[in-house]
Amino acid sequence: MLGNYVDQVDIFLPVIALAPVSDRVLGPGSTAAQTGLVFVATLLGRPLGAAIFGAVADRRGRTSTTRIAIAGIAATTAAIALVPGHTTLGAATLWAFVALRFLGGIFLGGEYTAAIPLAMEWSRPERRGGLSGAVMAMSPLANASIAALTLTLVEVLGVDAYADWAWRVPFAVGALLAAAMLLYYRRGVSDAPAWKRAERRPNPLRDIVIGQWRRQLWQVFVLMTGLWLFTQMAVPVLTGELRASTALDPATVPFVMLIATLVSAVTMLAAGELSQRTGRRAFFVAFGAAAVLLAPLAHALTGASRSLAVVVLGAAALQVVTVTAYGPVGAYLAERFPAQVRSSGYGVGYSLSIVLPALYPFWLPPLQEALGAEVAVRLVLVVAALLLVVGALAGPEPDRRAPLA
Repeated sequence: MLGNYVDQVDIFLPVIALAPVSDRVLGPGSTAAQTGLVFVATLLGRPLGAAIFGAVADRRGRTSTTRIAIAGIAATTAAIALVPGHTTLGAATLWAFVALRFLGGIFLGGEYTAAIPLAMEWSRPERRGGLSGAVMAMSPLANASIAALTLTLVEVLGVDAYADWAWRVPFAVGALLAAAMLLYYRRGVSDAPAWKRAERRPNPLRDIVIGQWRRQLWQVFVLMTGLWLFTQMAVPVLTGELRASTALDPATVPFVMLIATLVSAVTMLAAGELSQRTGRRAFFVAFGAAAVLLAPLAHALTGASRSLAVVVLGAAALQVVTVTAYGPVGAYLAERFPAQVRSSGYGVGYSLSIVLPALYPFWLPPLQEALGAEVAVRLVLVVAALLLVVGALAGPEPDRRAPLA
């Protein structure tokens, strides 16, 4: 849980921590495009990290692989805190962020590729759904933490001081959290018996892409593509919309995201536990079917009012009817692959599906120009819900009551 919290803090730092001052830190221009480009660089690095570190984790062990990945996260996040601002480097500041976030994304992809299967392998079967919900809930909790820290710094120091130097504080905190987790893993975490008993495959990456477990991978890919489309619309796109809205002061955007993500953290935890009772496949099918209607309605509520209270309510509702579906993902993906290829299957299935959704700064604007800004986002939300349903129906109901083997 703590490892995924650290991972998610570092993933979302640029989107939320830079939201109030991105034009001053990264340079004048399209704020949404700049922040989106930095976020995309992270997400594109993650599939590469999953492919590299997943195979290492399957052959050499989850724990040692996690240590390497966390060390990389700490180093790249600390480096970002030291990047000179736009007034010093000009356009090079943005590209330094992009390069460091791409490199950091490789390590981020490696961290959850090794650490979450490790957690699932240690869990008792009857607790796996609840643990999955708790692990995945670290993502919105990390979002809320960054938003709270950003909001506090802006309110206490003022926007000018935050733009000058205090934006570096959240990145320094992220680096220190990663360093603390590295120490924890070195002192007290070992590989689970399921991995120790498993056959060592010479090329687990090939086995999941074109080999014995390819059907599981591509089924998971469809399901996760739907979830990642939900994420892009409900987190970075929503943040950009709020930042550009004339109804809100930019400094209030972290507050809105703070409340929304705290609500979704609770519902994500509940979703993991619910899937233990209903079954993972049944949960995803029902959730996706409901989201076809509820997600566009929640997005409409967010943009329909100039009242801060209504905007907060709409943002929270959008989070609940989209990213809540991640609750069972940790358990579900671990159950879809055996121990000898589990990290590779988990990491590639989780991360490769990021690529198309992560490119939203390129394909969403033309879609918005053709259909209208709000209609396009709502259409993407409907497509995401349908992909979740189709992906779930394409696979079996995993045995949630048996130990992972």
